[in-house]
Amino acid sequence: MSLLSQWRDYAYGFDDRTPEGKQFWFDYFQAEKGIYEIILANPKADPVKGTVKALAEKFEVSIQTMIGFLDGIDDSLITSNNLDEVTEDSEVTLGIDYEKLYMNMVGCNAEWLYTLPAWDKILTQEKRDELYKKEKTSRTLVKPPKVGRNDPCPCGSGKKYKKCCGR
Repeated sequence: MSLLSQWRDYAYGFDDRTPEGKQFWFDYFQAEKGIYEIILANPKADPVKGTVKALAEKFEVSIQTMIGFLDGIDDSLITSNNLDEVTEDSEVTLGIDYEKLYMNMVGCNAEWLYTLPAWDKILTQEKRDELYKKEKTSRTLVKPPKVGRNDPCPCGSGKKYKKCCGR
């Protein structure tokens, strides 16, 4: 079983409505926030890279927590790491697309991450506002206006809807 499968089985086995589940996710999100604070503090640096084990030691988290972090950030990377095959000795690179990362944080409602002060050095407030709005509206469904029974039929026949496609 891969490290990613082990992480998902373990983490998603917690019910966040129970005290144990709440504590697990609280601890994980604090660790995740700590990693992001370090990474975002120096956005111009070369991409973070190393083995999963070395990165876990660097950020002072367990290998399991590091796999969870990698799972969460993978959609925001320029080049995805193949996490299904990753072992603790696998080399991973975190070449981050910062706009995509910000939008993914907004999409996950991770306010504790997209409001980090480090974002001030990476994206302007105007750009963050634009990305926030774009992400929030991307999931908004807009229903077309409902056709009334006495309206012209949308099929173009010229008949009233009730006498055409509304039957």
